[in-house]
Amino acid sequence: MTTMDPLLFGDNQFFGVNHMSEEKARAQAMRFQDLSAVIDVLDIAYDEGIRTFMCTTHDRIAAVADHVRADPGRYPDYKFFPGMPYAHKYANAMTELGMMGAIRRFLPDGGLFDAALRGGKALAKKDIDGLVTLLVDAEMTMFRGTSTPVIFLQNVVVDLLLGLGFDEAFRIYAQHVRDAYDAEPGFITMNLPALLDALEKQGVENPVVCSNINKIGFRMCGGVDAYQDALRNRSFRAIAMSVFASGAIPAREAVGWVCEQPNIESIVFGASSRANIVSTRDLVAEFWPERMPPPAS
Repeated sequence: MTTMDPLLFGDNQFFGVNHMSEEKARAQAMRFQDLSAVIDVLDIAYDEGIRTFMCTTHDRIAAVADHVRADPGRYPDYKFFPGMPYAHKYANAMTELGMMGAIRRFLPDGGLFDAALRGGKALAKKDIDGLVTLLVDAEMTMFRGTSTPVIFLQNVVVDLLLGLGFDEAFRIYAQHVRDAYDAEPGFITMNLPALLDALEKQGVENPVVCSNINKIGFRMCGGVDAYQDALRNRSFRAIAMSVFASGAIPAREAVGWVCEQPNIESIVFGASSRANIVSTRDLVAEFWPERMPPPAS
């Protein structure tokens, strides 16, 4: 079982995602158009002791992976937690290149013929097994040669499958991630209680699940009480995101509340300045002193 760091660094700020302010989102998107600005912030987080980057499979993340691969001496213990798919990437490719062009672009370079056959079979027979494994293999090409101990299925797909009742896809995904990448399957969701029910029925044991967990129930389908009940009574490895509820909760109050909850192994957060990175790290270290290591000197 992978040991997850207590604090993970997210990537929303790099792609103009802010759930409370469109103005801030636009400003961040402009700032991080240059890859060097992204690397500068990731280096700050790394030097402050945050070694895991939980990221989407946006095209620009491929350049980040290239950067890390090219300098193993600088990043000897760097870990990626990829989350897939990045839906906008596929939509944009379909618009730009058409269906066949998009398929050619995203097929894995290795085993191209096999991947094409699996994809064709899946489309012809509605074979969810082929579609899921093809998706994962295509998305993971950018991370070759890096450490990816947990691989996530994004909530845009998780919650769609959950709503449609295609629960078997979760088992197929989990098995493929374990077999093909020797990694733990992770799931991101906006409906933690319902997802845990589905995963249990499919025999996915003690899953890694990332969901919004915050004091005011921001984007927590089912409400705070249902999530607290799950944390107390269900067998899973919880990662808390949106702990600040996009700024609606003061930082100390937000981190203190989350760190008091049972069964939370990690907190994922995004930040774009050294001050905010250090502030969050120090708060987590204060409330989880036995779990949060001091930064490297």
